[in-house]
Amino acid sequence: MLVIGIGGLELAPEEREWLRHPAVSGVILFKRNFASRDQVADLSAAIRAAAPRPQLLCVDQEGGRVQRFRDGYHALPSLEGFGKLYERDREAALALAREHAWLMASEIRATGVDLSFAPVVDLGRGNLAIGDRAFHADPAIVAEFTRAYVAGMHEAGMAATLKHFPGHGSVLEDTHFDDAVDPRPLSDLQAHDLVPFAAGIAAGAEAVMMAHVKYPAVAPEPAGYSPRWIRDILRRDMGFGGVVFSDDIGMAAAESAGGVKARIDAHLDAGCDVVLVCAPALVPDSLRAVDDRAAPAPEALASLFGRAHTDWHALAADARYDGAREALRRFEQGVA
Repeated sequence: MLVIGIGGLELAPEEREWLRHPAVSGVILFKRNFASRDQVADLSAAIRAAAPRPQLLCVDQEGGRVQRFRDGYHALPSLEGFGKLYERDREAALALAREHAWLMASEIRATGVDLSFAPVVDLGRGNLAIGDRAFHADPAIVAEFTRAYVAGMHEAGMAATLKHFPGHGSVLEDTHFDDAVDPRPLSDLQAHDLVPFAAGIAAGAEAVMMAHVKYPAVAPEPAGYSPRWIRDILRRDMGFGGVVFSDDIGMAAAESAGGVKARIDAHLDAGCDVVLVCAPALVPDSLRAVDDRAAPAPEALASLFGRAHTDWHALAADARYDGAREALRRFEQGVA
């Protein structure tokens, strides 16, 4: 099945047609789709009304430089600061990360969107794409933050997505623009990068997003195209029973599989449940690419739909909302 991107602030006629395709199970929203809280709520409602089946509405609302909805939403700090605070005050850092998760997820749910692809559980070891999106370099510390963040998201009624499996933080290259290769053996990855993923799975995370990174000592393909990583290691060895997302097929590192159809087939054949097609220009070819595949089961993404819907008025009246925002403001001002 596919989660697709759309072009603007309203649905175009051809995008309404895309939503009727049996393979389209959701839409991912970006800054280009956002003007205000009311507008994005209207867009969300229009997407649901145009489709003949439930649509999973998604966004990347991590905080820091990756926050698609801004005006009217709390300016969320990046995760790296919590790791720095951990070194001075472990309990305060973990509590703040949990409030960050709850606040982020609560605002997204109040908008009518189901899922923010979070948390990033890659190690903070210098990757150009990850940078301050990571909590820390130490896998045990990232595992603690992962448990706290998943708990906070769940308290807000949102499923959690661990990304980018099996770990994007320990290579330099940004897979949006370049191929990335991590030469380490599986034993090294298991002792380091996989530790936070194991913690998140144990904490009940419902989804995992794959990395467009090659680990040639483990498998020849990038992880999202690899049955070894998805079927053998993630599902069999680590016991993950949730939903597996590809990363965006429009990224440069995804091109190793070939054209659009080859990329989608490689992801699905390897064991991905959902392929992300973020660029609207790639959607028509993507729909044609899956015409020969069976339609997905309608319940396949059921665990990812929002489990609670608090409107903005109710959220504003919640004492935890003001408390979380104030705690994060104090943290950014260096008071925490």
